[in-house]
Amino acid sequence: METQKIYVQHEENNEWMNKLLFYKDDIKVLTHRLEEIVSKNTSKDILTNLEHHQNQLIIANNTIEKLKHEINISNHLLNDEIKNNTVAVDRRRVEDHSKLREEIKQFEDSISTIKKSLNSFVSTWM
Repeated sequence: METQKIYVQHEENNEWMNKLLFYKDDIKVLTHRLEEIVSKNTSKDILTNLEHHQNQLIIANNTIEKLKHEINISNHLLNDEIKNNTVAVDRRRVEDHSKLREEIKQFEDSISTIKKSLNSFVSTWM
C-alpha cells in the first residue's frame, strides 16, 4: 500500500479542485460558442455535430461534479484523521489516493480531446 503525507494529499486535493473549477468555467465558454453557432446555422448536419459536442460538454460537467464530490470526501477523511490524532500531523502518512489521481488524469485527457474537437468544429462554422 502506497502512502502519502497528509499535507501533500490536502495540497493535491486543493490543486485538483481549482483545476476543476477552471474546467467548469471553460465549459461555459465552449457552450456559449456552440450557442452562437446554432443561432447562425440550422443545417441538419451542423445541428447533429453540435448536439454531439453539447453532449460531450454535459458529460464533462457531470464528471466534474463527481470528481469534486470525491475530492470533498477525501478532504473530509483527511480532516477526520487530523481530528482523531493531532500529533505530528506534518509527518503522518495516509493511504495514497492514487485512484482519484488517475480519475483526474483521465478527465484532463478527455477534456483536452473534447476541447480540440470542439474548437475545430467552431473554427469551421464561425
